[in-house]
Amino acid sequence: MDWEQLDVNPKVVAAVKKANIKSATDILTFSGPDLQRMTKLSSPDVHHLQNVVSAVLRKGSGTTALQMCREKGLFPSQHHKLSLGCRVLDKLLRGGIPLVGITELAGESSAGKTQLGLQMCLSVQYPLGYGGLEAGAVYICTEDAFPSKRLQQLINLQHKLRSDVPFDVIKKIRFGDNIFIEHAADIDMLNECITKKVPILLLRGSVRLIVIDSIAALFRCEFAASDSVLRAKHLQTFGAKLHNLSSRFLTPVLCINQVTDTVREVDCIQSNFGQVDKTVSPALGISWSNQLLVRVMVARTQATAPQACAGSVLRTMEVISAPHIPRSVCYYTVHLEGVKGIDENVQS
Repeated sequence: MDWEQLDVNPKVVAAVKKANIKSATDILTFSGPDLQRMTKLSSPDVHHLQNVVSAVLRKGSGTTALQMCREKGLFPSQHHKLSLGCRVLDKLLRGGIPLVGITELAGESSAGKTQLGLQMCLSVQYPLGYGGLEAGAVYICTEDAFPSKRLQQLINLQHKLRSDVPFDVIKKIRFGDNIFIEHAADIDMLNECITKKVPILLLRGSVRLIVIDSIAALFRCEFAASDSVLRAKHLQTFGAKLHNLSSRFLTPVLCINQVTDTVREVDCIQSNFGQVDKTVSPALGISWSNQLLVRVMVARTQATAPQACAGSVLRTMEVISAPHIPRSVCYYTVHLEGVKGIDENVQS
């Protein structure tokens, strides 16, 4: 610290230097009597010195939780969320997925994971007032070909899904022009995409959402069971790269994941529609779990659909872990126009 910049008497600064006190933190480490003994200063001078140093250090300190709560406008990444395009699903996730961090969407085949990924690629393009981020999305495929026909269906029927948005607003958005598709056949291609291609789009402001479908496909194929330690290192490195992009550009990362069978007792969650059974868990183990901010699981169910959704297959969305959301679950269905959550107050 430059002692000359402190708002104290020059004789105090001279005494501090003479006592060979090197840093401001040392001032706060010593007690008042110790400082008096070392500097030969009076008690009022020492007390004033401690107050001045403390005030200077506080200016460069971290942000408190109370500040972040009261000054929401200064911390958009902590309060804004990206909408899923559905009021019920947004309610479950407290507004949508966070802008900073990795959100995982795990589930078995045909649970609706890709449908939700596509829907969010459209949702991100809406104005801020309607839960979007006014930018496009990068959709990275690691398994199947990109479902372009299904995407076009969703685009054509956005006015039905997003009845909360004026039709004039929807009409102005060129949804198809703002979704960038990448195919990664192996881990090297995936890393190149994340480290070279995606940052360019983020720097241009072209995108504000990264979707990877799916994260498990490549890591399962390229590493044998005996290579668990090496796979864990690759997962940690890859997760760090995603976190860096997310925090630098305030960009949500949605990773779609597969599941594995678990050998344990069935865990049941009670809801108004009945019990939801879980016999699977997300793939890639704890090494990947530690990279996540939010983990959500989706699944098909055998529950009877309420009358309002007759003919549709009921699916569940369950919050497994999140720092801001308790464990909770809701039902949803997949329609031609998109994914819709079901309010549990709906009568059967």
